[in-house]
Amino acid sequence: MAANADVTPPPLQGVPTSKEKRYDRQLRLWAASGQAALEEAHILLINNGPGVVGVETLKNLILPGIGRFTILDSTLVSEQDLGVNFFLDESTLGTFRAESSRRLLQELNPDVEGHAITEPLQAFVAREGALNPYTLVLLTAPTTPDVLEVISTHCQTHAVPLFYIHCSGFYSHFSLSLPPAFPIVDTHPDPVSTTDLRLLAPWPELVQFQKEKTSNLQALSPEDIGHVPYLLLLLHFLDEWRASHDGQPPQSYQEKTDFRNMVAKASPPDEENFAEATAAIIKSLNPPTAPGSVLTVLDAPETNSLAPTSSAFWFIANAIRTFYSANNQLPLPGAVPDMKARSADYIQLQNIYKSKARKDAAEVLQTVRSLEASVGRRDPIDEKEVEAFCKGAAHIKLVRGKPLRVARGDIPLLWGEDAAKSAVEQLNNLTFGMDSGILHYIAFVAWDTFVASHNVDGLGGEPRVPGSNDTDIDTDAEKMVGIALNIMDSLINEAGTFIENPGYDDLKAKCANIVRELVRAGASELHNIGSLTGGLVAQEVIKVITKQYVPIDNTCVFDGIESKASVLRI
Repeated sequence: MAANADVTPPPLQGVPTSKEKRYDRQLRLWAASGQAALEEAHILLINNGPGVVGVETLKNLILPGIGRFTILDSTLVSEQDLGVNFFLDESTLGTFRAESSRRLLQELNPDVEGHAITEPLQAFVAREGALNPYTLVLLTAPTTPDVLEVISTHCQTHAVPLFYIHCSGFYSHFSLSLPPAFPIVDTHPDPVSTTDLRLLAPWPELVQFQKEKTSNLQALSPEDIGHVPYLLLLLHFLDEWRASHDGQPPQSYQEKTDFRNMVAKASPPDEENFAEATAAIIKSLNPPTAPGSVLTVLDAPETNSLAPTSSAFWFIANAIRTFYSANNQLPLPGAVPDMKARSADYIQLQNIYKSKARKDAAEVLQTVRSLEASVGRRDPIDEKEVEAFCKGAAHIKLVRGKPLRVARGDIPLLWGEDAAKSAVEQLNNLTFGMDSGILHYIAFVAWDTFVASHNVDGLGGEPRVPGSNDTDIDTDAEKMVGIALNIMDSLINEAGTFIENPGYDDLKAKCANIVRELVRAGASELHNIGSLTGGLVAQEVIKVITKQYVPIDNTCVFDGIESKASVLRI
């Protein structure tokens, strides 16, 4: 077997530094560029409620080395905090929770800079420019709708990612509000899906090499035929297939199956390269057309209306679109999978593919330079950025972020037709046994709606969490159930559809049980649920900061009773 030259080499070169040793595993996940993005981040945690899930999220971001963090929390440490927060101890009783948590969190990683703000949240958000220094915001519930509106508006206006996190009893939920356009190039797709051999659209150099190796296949010795690279075998048999099928390659699944039988029939006994060829047929014989998700990016308004201040992503996307229009295919990635072959043949194949990939990238780069000149962009885009985009062009993603949905107690919550239809679709799935977490999400929206209309002093003070007063638990539960069931009805009305299964009453009963469990938990956070949720949130934060992998779009719910996490697009 030839060595697989497409395996990503370790990011460390020469003698590793102490920092490279410390972050070795994560450097292999998101490389030096991702680590640099982490170290440039400044995360603000607005820590409301018991404060467990927010601190646990920060813990999972401080360990891999975010640059800076700030905790905003005006609460004083109480006995209750000591029972659930591992970053507080008895010596911190009566101190500001933000400062004590900051001190112990910072001990996890001396490279990280930590700050604490003990100013009340209402006063903080009222100060002009208070949110400007931060590149990402974590906001834990509960909070008032006015404050949530201010923070959400700032984050959308300044393209700052915002995470809104609930954690109560055995349930948790977080929503991610990304900028209106959040493109991702380095999505880290499954390596199997990135293999692009272009067998149905070979270029002259590949065809010539194939002819040299397979023009007289039957005359080759058993040793030689057993070392013909499988993709050259497929090209050879494709020529034979086309000769008897009006010049067309196998297209339907049945035709591909027949073609696979044809290749297998021609195989000498126990030849590994022929086995590789037959195994690769179904996934390799596809036309080089762009996936729909990629075409969405290439046709996006930002691609069509470049300005000097447009990000490099949109310039390259425009150039890729030009390339696709001219060639009816995306730039070739250039990677060749491992296969049985003589080293000289495998190296030559690699060179043929890499040469074509470089040629495609050069064509795209030339278009990028023309676009830069046409709109007067001053800073030329790095050639390596263009190459990386071309290599991953078939797997780029564009996430359209949305503002957080702010629940108010006195104003009916408007979902929007798309969100309402999505939610009702999830409800329909539930009636057929597909649990998506939508009822838990509705319960948390009801929780926010309750908080928006109930204050500790009844005069617009601190928000009161349902179930936080023992004498009001039953009353709060009934209010919350009523709110949740109204939300379910409003979703159906706004979507203009209906539940397709007669089990709607059962869904309402199940939702009511979830609501009562939330109320029973009151203002409490269980440490194990907060810790697990903090890990989930931190994972998504890292995706967003590094702009690698694909973050959720846009809601995640965790049910600790069933030990089940669900992702919803609402």
